[in-house]
Parts: sequence; C-alpha cells; structure tokens
Amino acid sequence: MSFAAVNYSATIDQAFANDSSLRKRVYDAIKTTPQHAPLFEDIAKYTLTNVRSDNANASQTVVVPSEGPAPKKRKIQNGDVEASAESSAGLTEDAPLKFYIQDVSFSVPMRKKLTLEMTAGGYLRARNQTSKQVEFGFHVSKIRHVVAVPVPEKNQRQFNFCVIPWYGDGVNPPPDGQPAPEAMVWTVADGPPKAAFSGTGQPLGAEGETGESLIRRMLNENLTHTQVVRPDDRQFVSAMAEAHRKTEKAYHVKAFRGSKEGYLFFLSTGIFFGFKKPLVFFAFEDIESISYTSVLQRTFNLNIATRSTSNPEAEPEEFELSMIDQADFSGIDTYIKKHGLQDASLAEARRAKKYNVNAPKNEEAAVANGEGEEEESELQKAQRELEDQEDEEEEDYDPGSEGESDGSGTSSDEDDDDEEGEGEEGEEEGDDEGADLMDELGSEAELPEDQV
Repeated sequence: MSFAAVNYSATIDQAFANDSSLRKRVYDAIKTTPQHAPLFEDIAKYTLTNVRSDNANASQTVVVPSEGPAPKKRKIQNGDVEASAESSAGLTEDAPLKFYIQDVSFSVPMRKKLTLEMTAGGYLRARNQTSKQVEFGFHVSKIRHVVAVPVPEKNQRQFNFCVIPWYGDGVNPPPDGQPAPEAMVWTVADGPPKAAFSGTGQPLGAEGETGESLIRRMLNENLTHTQVVRPDDRQFVSAMAEAHRKTEKAYHVKAFRGSKEGYLFFLSTGIFFGFKKPLVFFAFEDIESISYTSVLQRTFNLNIATRSTSNPEAEPEEFELSMIDQADFSGIDTYIKKHGLQDASLAEARRAKKYNVNAPKNEEAAVANGEGEEEESELQKAQRELEDQEDEEEEDYDPGSEGESDGSGTSSDEDDDDEEGEGEEGEEEGDDEGADLMDELGSEAELPEDQV
C-alpha cells in the first residue's frame, strides 16, 4: 500500500470511527473505483473539521450572553439557548480544574448524573461521565444568585443547589429578545462528601464536613460577586413541621403558580420558587409590591409585582402564588414587613368599585368621585325620591289608629299586632264576642212569643 493510500485510510478511519458499516462502504467504493479515493478523503476531512466541531459546540446548553456588543452567535441544538463562539471555547477548553465532584444528580436543565467541575478559568460546568463531553455551564461572572435549600417532603434529608444566571431568574428578560439562559439545579444528600476531589486529584472534605457544606464552601471561594444563600430561622420558618421528618423545622411553603405545584422559600436576599421549570427568584431589588388576595378560611394567595431592573420603563409584571396555607400567613407577613416590601393589598386597583349609592348630594363631590354629571344626578334623584317616600310614610304613620277602624275586617298590620300580643288581645276579643251574644239573646227575649 502506498503512502497516499495509508494517509487517506487514516483520515477515513478517524472520520467514520463511530460508524463501521459506513466506513466499510467507503472502502468498498474505493476498491471499485480507485479514482474516487481523493473525493472520499476530502469528505472525511470535511467531516472532521466541520461536522464534529459543530457537534462539540452543540453540547453546551447554558451560557449567558456577555455584556456589550453581541458577538456572532451559534445556535445550540437543544433549542432555546445560544452561545458565542468565544464563550463556547472557554467552556469546553481542556483547562486545569480547581475541584470536581463525580456522580452529581442534576435535574435542570437535564435529569442525569454528571460530574460537576470548576475550572481555573472560572467556569462552572457539568461533564458527561461516559462521553466526557461538557454538557452545559457558564462563567462565574454570569451567576447572579445561588441558593441551597432543603428538599421538601423527602424521607432522607437532601439539599438542592440552584445556580441562577443573569436573565435566568424568570423576572428579568434578556435584552434584545435573546433566549433566556437556564439555571442549574443539582441534589446533594446530607452526609459525608463522596467522590469529591481537588484539581490535583486529592480527596476533598474536612472531618465532619458534609457534601452540602463542602460544595457551598467551594462555590463561595470561587464566586465573584455573590454567595450561596441558605434558609435562616431569623428570616422565615414554616408554622408546620417537615411532613416526612416531624422533628425538623420546615423552611418551605407549598404554593401553586398556575397549575404547577412548587415551594416558596423566603430567604435573606429574596423569595425563591422551585423546583419545576421555570424557576423564579424574586430579588428584593426587583419587587415592586406584595399583596394578599383571595384570603379564605384555610388558604390565601400571594401576589408579587416585579419591575425589571434591565428595563425599568416597562410595566410591572405580577406573579400570583396561590393556595398557600393560612397557618403561614403570620410568618410571611412578618417577613414582608421586616424587609420593607410594600404591601399593595389595599391599593386602588384592588379596592371594590364605588357605585356612589350614598354619594354626597352636591354635584362637585359627584364629579370628584369620578362619575359623570348626568349619571350622578340620576342616582341622586332616585336616592332623594326614595328618602322622601320613606319620610312621608313615617309622617302618615299613627300607632293609635288601628283600634279606631270601623271596618268589619282586619288589616295586615292588625294581624301582625294580633300575633305579637296574642294572649292579652285574645281575652279582649273573647269578652266582646260574649257581649254581642248576650245582646242578641236579650233582644230575642223581649219580642212577643208569636214573633219569636
């Protein structure tokens, strides 16, 4: 075999290494028509330099667009996140690691066990443990919030780490209509750290340190402008204990956003709602006001109005969290007042409409209430007529006129009076009837016998 043949053979083997049947068909075609060997070699080179590089970049699913002029974008195949070529290169480069933790259970943006890595260049990313490809991640400068909260309603104590990038909090939309980046959520069991290593391969974890505290410490050491936030007794504790662990405090409140059930956590930097997509984090600086609606005997709704910090001129957006248990009303109200969040429960937009039934009778007051002069005067006229009619009825009413009636029948008012004073008046009626009977008998007795 000549050198040229060996050369194109190596190129074809590398290009079609994952498809042995296609590689065999290429070699069969070359044997049949050797003159086409250069063509197949060019196809193999194109596959190596273009198709595979595109597939490698497509494995990145969460990269926040950088500030400033937007560089040329490459569409990611997962459908809703884009990444710049510069960011993609930094995310996937074979850089030294500061730490890595194997067998981490991710739930967002994909549900899979992956290796969590922090590179020396400041990238937090997740690597596929089989293919060794980087699945998703972003630079620490793009991280806005990180929360670590207990997972509710689990038999064994677990923690969810939620890493929320800029424009991925569900409140602030990304600029220029770009797709919003997704958050990262993974779960850590409460116990000693497992398969956690430094960049040099040394096991991580001090004596008595849990996996949750280890990850929290490592993240805090590498985050630039934020820190990991955890629930705090001084902020909020649910009035109801943890359902599956009765001896532990619960820091969550069950709520619904539309038809999606989730959990609210009232933290020192804002209110977090998770864990189903889309996650929402209401930072204090984004909250316009908070109000209570649909307050019933057992549940109430919490309405959070937000104003985007990226677009202050936009109209506030309102989020309704419904079906919250009344047992937690006092704790939530204390939290809202403690952080000075405006309570808009009695805002003008939420007040019952005034129909001006008992409005002032002067026209100036009617106009001040926002009603039209013509409509207002009709309402006042009807009200005055009703009041005048009532006054006339009160003036004509004479309580003593009931006993002076000459009619043989009784009115409805007399019937009512008879019912109220049934005992006493019954006796008087009995006496009158007896007297009438005696008069009739007496008149008959005085008549001659022939006329009786």
